[in-house]
Parts: sequence; structure tokens; C-alpha cells
Amino acid sequence: MPPKPRKAEREPQTAGGRREKVSADLGSRLRVAREGKGMTVRGLARYVGVSPSLVSQIERSRVMPSVGTLYAIANELGLVVDDLFRGSTPKTKGRDRSVEKESSFADIQNPVLQPNQRKTINLADGVRWERLTPAPDKDLEFLVVVYNAGAESCPKDALIRHGGKEYAYLISGHLGIKISFEEFELGPGDSISFDAQMPHRLWTIGREPAVAVWVVLNRHGDNRVKGTS
Repeated sequence: MPPKPRKAEREPQTAGGRREKVSADLGSRLRVAREGKGMTVRGLARYVGVSPSLVSQIERSRVMPSVGTLYAIANELGLVVDDLFRGSTPKTKGRDRSVEKESSFADIQNPVLQPNQRKTINLADGVRWERLTPAPDKDLEFLVVVYNAGAESCPKDALIRHGGKEYAYLISGHLGIKISFEEFELGPGDSISFDAQMPHRLWTIGREPAVAVWVVLNRHGDNRVKGTS
């Protein structure tokens, strides 16, 4: 049975103001990508291993997916994390709506990104991704990742696989990481690196949120066998 959908969380706020919202646009971006692939809702749901109802609710932004479900959908649609941070889907007719003009590094005059300027995605179960670059970077993904108390990337009996290599440095809290058959506990100041194509799972340990700086290198190098997770 597919997991019961969870409601989307409110966008986080900072002392300096509201972070740039991306969560509300995530569903429409996934829908455009699916339609661009010529896939039906049922077809995508079958490949990902969830119900068509869940895919439909995600696309309509009625629920936010878990980390595991989002990675599975993104992998199937050929998307990477930076594609999910690109904000509102353009509504101009007669052009590919899946392509959004967003500044590249060559266009950025101020390389400093303040906390209230970060693009943020809130996922189910209390997980938050904040992009630390002012524009997409084709070579890597540079994020702050927050796992609130009780948060997990996927259920205990389900692991995630995707392309690239992951590097993380834990700022605060405690984070559990399972990689294949081994489990590790990260505390403040600990770091870890691993091949993201190895099955893995993340979860919060204790009552304090786990906050980490995260880098995914060569995310496009996904040679995952289709149909696995």
C-alpha cells in the first residue's frame, strides 16, 4: 500500500524576511515535465511505485512528496534537484513551458546570497532544502538540508538511489544515515561522503532538528537501472 499523503507545510520564515518560495510551484513543474515526456499520471505512478492519486495531488500542490518520492519522480522524468528550484512555471503560449529563463553564474553580479534570498522547498515529514547558490550550477548542488525532529527521507523499508556523489557537514543536531547495510550517526562537526547510487536513507536522531550543509556532485551521472529504487 502506498504511504498516506501528508499535507504541505508552511513556508519557513527568517528574521530577515520570507525566503523565496518554490514549494507551491513544484507540482506544476513536475506536471509539465511529465507531459513533456508524454507520460500519463498512471504511467508515472506505476514506474515510481505510488498511487496515481498521490501523483495527481503532488502535481496540484495539495500535498508535498517525501524526499524518496520526489527523487523517484525526478529520476523518472530526467530532472535534477536544481530543476526543482527554478520557481514558477512560465505560462507563455507557443513555447516549451518546462524551460525557464533563470540567471546563470555568468549573469550574477553579486555572488553573496543572504538567508532571506534562498530558494526553499519544503517536503513532507519535516524536511527542508535551501539552495545556497544564487543561480543553478550545472556541476553540483549546494544546499542547506534541515531534518526536523522525527523526519526521514523515506520509510525504513525503502532506500533511495540517484546519480552523483554526496558530501555533507552536520552543523547541529544528530542525523542517522544508512548506506547499503551500514548505519552511521552524525553529530555536530561530523562529515560524510558517499556514492549516491548506493541505496541510502536519512533520518533525525533525537528531538533536535538536524541541520547540514550538503553538496551533490555530478548529479547528472545517474546510471540507475530503471525500475529500481
